[in-house]
Amino acid sequence: MTVEAIDVRHGYGDETVFEDVSLSIRSGEVVAIIGPSGVGKSTLLRLLALFEPPEAGAITYDAEDVWHCSDRRRLAYRRRIGMVFQEASLFDASVRRNAAYGLRVRRSWPDRIRQALARLFTTPNGTGDALEALETVGMREQADQQAASLSGGEAQRVAIARALAYDPEVLLLDEPTSELDPRNTAVIEDAVLAAKNRGIGVALATHDMHQAERIADRVAVFLGDGIIEVDDAETIFENPADERTRKFIEGELIY
Repeated sequence: MTVEAIDVRHGYGDETVFEDVSLSIRSGEVVAIIGPSGVGKSTLLRLLALFEPPEAGAITYDAEDVWHCSDRRRLAYRRRIGMVFQEASLFDASVRRNAAYGLRVRRSWPDRIRQALARLFTTPNGTGDALEALETVGMREQADQQAASLSGGEAQRVAIARALAYDPEVLLLDEPTSELDPRNTAVIEDAVLAAKNRGIGVALATHDMHQAERIADRVAVFLGDGIIEVDDAETIFENPADERTRKFIEGELIY
């Protein structure tokens, strides 16, 4: 599946956050969105997640404008998207139940029935996908632990497992490793690459230039009121087309 923002403008009240923003996320690739705080990276992810429509332009899934289709069809698209915010928000329940939450609320009834039949004789309580997702983020051994007892990094790993459990086609991550220690950061980056290898398209908003360079296939540079260039990671970090990109990466340009 290909997700695109096409000439998108968005704002709140009288304030325009960005305008004329275009970006695509294709199956099986990681796109990192870099830029300073306040330029609209999180807002763009929210639009791609279909939380709200853009003021102008289009958000398309496989070339279909999702805000010009039926509510039912838009809901079907929304069920194909996973989003993880900068701060994990877990329920007062076990790690396993948190990871399985998306299976109960995001899948359509036909999907739920097929999943139940597939798991009926192999996995207790129909939580197989949740356990597999917890394995991906290194949290399977803590499946029966209460979420309230987790560290911040562990909680974020469970939040990512919850998004992966229902097998989305697009995964949107908003600063998922902000303020995490190197071990948790490495585990989450490995989970992102595992998602990519499963054919999931990943968009990752990050302040961490090294992270973008390590795991992204393409990098979008968000400066001022929009995206100034998009290219493969090596080109962006070694030979960017826009001089502002070089200055931003080297710390000479601060917005």
